Amino acid sequence: MECVRKVCDDLYWVGGNDHRLALFENIHPIPRGVSYNSYLLLDEKTVLFDTVDWSIGRQFLENVAAVLKGRDLDYLIINHMEPDHAASIEEILLRYPNVTVISTEKGFLLMRQFGFDVEKMEEVKEGDTRCFGTHTITFVEAPMVHWPEAMVSFDITNGVLFSADAFGSFGALDGKLFNDEVNFDRDWIDDARRYYTNIVGKYGAHVQALLKKAATIDIKMICPLHGPVWRNDLGYILDKYQHWSTYEPEEKGVLIAYASMYGNTENAAHVLATKLVEKGMHNVALYDVSNTHVSQLISETFKYSHLVLASVTYNLGIYPVMHNFLMDMKALNVQKRVVGIIENGSWAPKSGSLMKECLDEMKQMSILNEELSFVSSMNDANRNEMDALVDGILDSMKDA
Repeated sequence: MECVRKVCDDLYWVGGNDHRLALFENIHPIPRGVSYNSYLLLDEKTVLFDTVDWSIGRQFLENVAAVLKGRDLDYLIINHMEPDHAASIEEILLRYPNVTVISTEKGFLLMRQFGFDVEKMEEVKEGDTRCFGTHTITFVEAPMVHWPEAMVSFDITNGVLFSADAFGSFGALDGKLFNDEVNFDRDWIDDARRYYTNIVGKYGAHVQALLKKAATIDIKMICPLHGPVWRNDLGYILDKYQHWSTYEPEEKGVLIAYASMYGNTENAAHVLATKLVEKGMHNVALYDVSNTHVSQLISETFKYSHLVLASVTYNLGIYPVMHNFLMDMKALNVQKRVVGIIENGSWAPKSGSLMKECLDEMKQMSILNEELSFVSSMNDANRNEMDALVDGILDSMKDA
């Protein structure tokens, strides 16, 4: 049976939800599932905006047929060719052979690469428009948000922005389509941040370019390809994207990420957290990098102004999971953070200097002079260094 929602006059959500998928892109855990959003416009011509992952293909096809109610599908607009949105193109072509596909030059290139044989096609570029009756759509190129072919489509008639992967989120909708049908700040913001930072985070400059374009149009509603549709309070999500895409922290606080083999480096991390809280800094988050997925660590790094990395030395190097975290930070363009260092090693503490070398390769990372280095386990001789690190963190917050 169909499962659809009306978005606004003439426009319907015909996507679906996936609770069976464990790893998005086979790497990022999604315990709350994910939605694949597709939208169908009923005008003088019928227009489908993107398709869905094949995992929910059957539901999607039932939804499209139910909304069309016997009408043919005239146009398919492909904003983004990643398979979680484009895998069902072939089924649409088979079921609606008269459909004309609209996309960018690079979009059609990727269709050919994925093996889709499109006979009726219209290539569009920045600023082109198409009128489908009462609704006129204009196309805005959004390269590297987060694939090179990406574009967004804007309905000039009603102010709906079909934003591709921008403004999306992990998490299945489960009947709640709109942002005002959920408590976004309580239940969704962490998934939205983790989605942005890990999927789009590297391309902040490109997101900034898209935000500048968006500021020139009168957006009334945002329809992303994942997560809730934004029909009010657009300033909330736009402000988040402004912070994330410029790598400015959302909050003044401290993320402590530790890598510990036998609990001694973990103890140092807990001592640091306790002393910070005792001195009034209550916004402290503590994570063991060995049992926290790196996508969560990246998300939290984008959230907080300060980062403390505490690592044991392993084979004269950085503990492997901590090194992986640092490589992801570099790959996703993390910058503009104040960082404290804690190193441990039973015979040759080296992790601190090696972590600083990694951080030096990132942009605008301010490494505190105060650092803690100890052998095997902390003792009274390390108290002064720990207290100095606490004070250094708090003093740097005063300057921020």
